[in-house]
Amino acid sequence: MKSTVIFDLDGTLIDTEKYFKVFWQKAAEKNGYAMSEEQALQLRSLGRPYAPELLKKWFGADFDYIKVRDDRREMMQEHLKQVGLEKKPGAEQALEQLKKRGCRIALATATPTERAKEQLEQVELLTYFDEIVSAVQVEHGKPAPDVYLYACEKLGVKPQEAYAVEDSPNGAMSAITAGLKVIFVPDQTQPDAELYEQIYACIPNLLQLVDVVE
Repeated sequence: MKSTVIFDLDGTLIDTEKYFKVFWQKAAEKNGYAMSEEQALQLRSLGRPYAPELLKKWFGADFDYIKVRDDRREMMQEHLKQVGLEKKPGAEQALEQLKKRGCRIALATATPTERAKEQLEQVELLTYFDEIVSAVQVEHGKPAPDVYLYACEKLGVKPQEAYAVEDSPNGAMSAITAGLKVIFVPDQTQPDAELYEQIYACIPNLLQLVDVVE
């Protein structure tokens, strides 16, 4: 049986996590809240209902998550229009090598499906994917396992037979809880000791991915 590899998007295939960090802070500041860099990093791949709950824990029950999130999206999209989307190092080479092996390739992302497709098309990676799944299609976002379980269901593969490629702790825990073998490619931070014990492999960039996937 050919391998199945399910990728995260932001920070894994496209170099956007650094902007999420910046624009979460800017959007919070615009609305009168002081968000630290450490707090912004904790929001990586954090889906609903977890992100709203965490932000209200930090800033109070009256924190308007939708307003701040929408401001973050607008500011970040405007910035990306100016600077353009960039692929992460080795993204295209890794996908090409996996495709040549006959691997099935999917995406499991917090980004809405159509936007994810648009972004993949912008960086010329869309054609590599057999399936694209968004956390908006399931009840709980990352770090809950829902999006990975749904992706495996759509692909007709058992979770323990699939690999997940992730850059953030929240994303990694989603895949680990679902039962996938997690290949961690650090972006903003390295995995801590507890996470390191649970992942299948940790590689410096996607160029090493083909050596890890069996």
